[in-house]
Amino acid sequence: MPRVVVRGAGLASVALGPGESLLFGRAPHGVVGPARPGRVVVALPDCAPHVSRLVGELAVGVDVVSLTWLGAGEAQLSSLFDAPGGARRVILTRSATALLDVGENQLVLLLGRRGDRDGFADLQLTIDVEHVPVASEVAFGSAGGDTQTGPGLVRGGRDWFVALALCEPWLVGADDYPRPPSNREIFERVREWHGYTWNLHRPQRVDDAIRAISAIAFGAADDPFLAAHAGRLQNTRFAVARRAAEVRLVTAADLAEVQRTARNRKLPPPPSSPGHPPAP
Repeated sequence: MPRVVVRGAGLASVALGPGESLLFGRAPHGVVGPARPGRVVVALPDCAPHVSRLVGELAVGVDVVSLTWLGAGEAQLSSLFDAPGGARRVILTRSATALLDVGENQLVLLLGRRGDRDGFADLQLTIDVEHVPVASEVAFGSAGGDTQTGPGLVRGGRDWFVALALCEPWLVGADDYPRPPSNREIFERVREWHGYTWNLHRPQRVDDAIRAISAIAFGAADDPFLAAHAGRLQNTRFAVARRAAEVRLVTAADLAEVQRTARNRKLPPPPSSPGHPPAP
């Protein structure tokens, strides 16, 4: 079944499962009506005034994930790596619907964000789609007496790997590490462990992931990135790394597992048995 995570600069990550939908835009709450279970409504940060109050609906079904464009302006949808036949890019106009590919999809609202000096810039959302076994699905709307899973990261996703790299000193007990890992070090660790690094070669994408991790680790009320006086970025990153390890967004067992997987990937194949040709 699909599991979807939506991220964006200044936006806390939104996780969706089958039967859930996300409605988003400049001011969608005044358009979509009363709240109902399974529907998440999000106002995008820093929207330009010409962006429609409701621009899109992301719907997660049992087998597919669809995006319906409802805004007056245009948007660009890119499926970067796992699309059939390679990367694709389409322009969305009002009433257009597109099925999202497994992997990382990027939605760009063209000139949809307020820029410097009364100008405008593109507003980008990242939509990660993965299919997970039914047994690992979290049951939504379970009985009130059941203990449910707390806020967390999608295991094996981009933010999860960034959290592992960011928290590695704390997970291995080196909490006297003089500084948190840099963007470059995080990228190299993810490349070593996972091979596929999404777009983490771009420092801004590492920063976006750390902001998403911070929002989950601290919650909206205590997120240091949203504080009026957050202090130096390096101090903030140090606090996010320590907090993410403390609330077990990633664990030492997770770190050991990815390291073991990376080592096994590098091991040479076993020698062929006597009298048998080597495997092709």
